[in-house]
Amino acid sequence: MSPATLEILDHVYPGLAFFLGLLLGSFYNVCVHRYLSGESIVFPGSKCPKCDHPLAWWENIPVVSFLILRGRCRACAKPISWRYPLVELVSGLWAFGLALKFPLHLTTAAYSTGWEWSLGVFGVHMVIGGILIVASFIDFDSYILPDILTLPGAVLALAGAYFVLRPALGWPTLTESLVGAAIGGGLFWLLQFLYRKLKGMEGLGTGDIKLMLLLGAWNGWASLPFVLLAAGVTAIFGYIVYNRMNQSEEPTMVPFGPFLSLGGMLYVLFGDWYWAYLGGGM
Repeated sequence: MSPATLEILDHVYPGLAFFLGLLLGSFYNVCVHRYLSGESIVFPGSKCPKCDHPLAWWENIPVVSFLILRGRCRACAKPISWRYPLVELVSGLWAFGLALKFPLHLTTAAYSTGWEWSLGVFGVHMVIGGILIVASFIDFDSYILPDILTLPGAVLALAGAYFVLRPALGWPTLTESLVGAAIGGGLFWLLQFLYRKLKGMEGLGTGDIKLMLLLGAWNGWASLPFVLLAAGVTAIFGYIVYNRMNQSEEPTMVPFGPFLSLGGMLYVLFGDWYWAYLGGGM
């Protein structure tokens, strides 16, 4: 390809990534809904969950269809859940952020890792991020983090970190990933054990323990303080907003898994800023 074409690809890459993220977000919505309803993710075709109206192709365009339909089913006029465009936007923004964080640099000969490694890093983070997005929105609705997502996700995170992230970026090492999984999962297991002993009830789900295995393996043990801090701050904010929106005077249980996932994803995008602020390096 000519240098001009490569330069154009460099510039449009984040936009293409955003579009890919939107499309994947539409699939993630299928995964969330079908898991909650107990249906296959393959059959039947997309339909309104309230009236079973089969959706036409133009009713399945990520975000756009929600706006065209004004948030209501074309057949029964019942409201479409805001979860659908939200999942698509989160997925799109995640892909966009990754493309900005790990650009191709097709026209930069001095780029240390090459565009192939950039795509590899993008792919690993997209897969793990997709698992986290699906698991998080299932958790929001059911207070369950499915083992079918968190456990394979932990294995994929460990493999992706070792075979792609470490060669391309220099981090995390296999030891850092294994220690991260052990510390992340072990810390939350200890918290669950102590809470059960002191209160005689569950205060932390086992799914959160398995999720921490994934997050620790993904970015290594050094990421965990950032992940926990970001999760804590966003969880408090989310708790306040949720209760105000629902005008509830009674305490409402809010799942912690989505905020842990958000903390892990934020670390990927902004972890280097965090370390620069602390005066260290990733």
